[in-house]
Amino acid sequence: MTGRSLWIMLGVTALLAIGIAWMRFNAPPSGNLAGSSLGGAFALTNQDGKPVTDKDYAGQYRLIYFGYTFCPDVCPTDVGYISRGLADFEKGQPARGARVTPIFVTVDPERDDVAAVKAFTAAFHPRLVGLTGSPAAIDAARKAYGIYAKKVATSDPDNYLVDHFAVIYLFGPDGAPIAFLPHGSTPADVTAMLETYVR
Repeated sequence: MTGRSLWIMLGVTALLAIGIAWMRFNAPPSGNLAGSSLGGAFALTNQDGKPVTDKDYAGQYRLIYFGYTFCPDVCPTDVGYISRGLADFEKGQPARGARVTPIFVTVDPERDDVAAVKAFTAAFHPRLVGLTGSPAAIDAARKAYGIYAKKVATSDPDNYLVDHFAVIYLFGPDGAPIAFLPHGSTPADVTAMLETYVR
């Protein structure tokens, strides 16, 4: 390889690195869901034991996360990040923040009764809604929102795990899907998504 070829190769490599860095720091803060068929009607029970449907949240942006209260790590971490990201958004944009309802939906209705969901949500954001329901109602909601979930047996039958799709969804006031953040997103990512889409 000649000296000139080496310099050309180094130049191309440097340009690629700059391009990748630019995309990383200037890319939209979330994946866009506009036009997708995710979401829809649901009929569940909130953490206060009150029956609710998707229509109860009409007019509100909805930050939705499916998980379970017995989760040892992923769910409490993600819900904690959602709560902190929303709280930071509310501090800077109180009027816009008030238009966002955070919602936790269990994928483990066998153990996550109203009391379990209430205790879990109370540990996070003061406006965090917790939803549970019958296995059939939870399955219907899960499928409508594209959430995979499967029970994973352990040596203790009562302490099984649930393998599930961990994603943070943002839905609009009309119930239409807007955007999502994958597992591993930070509170700053949540705040950035809300800054971008909530009006």
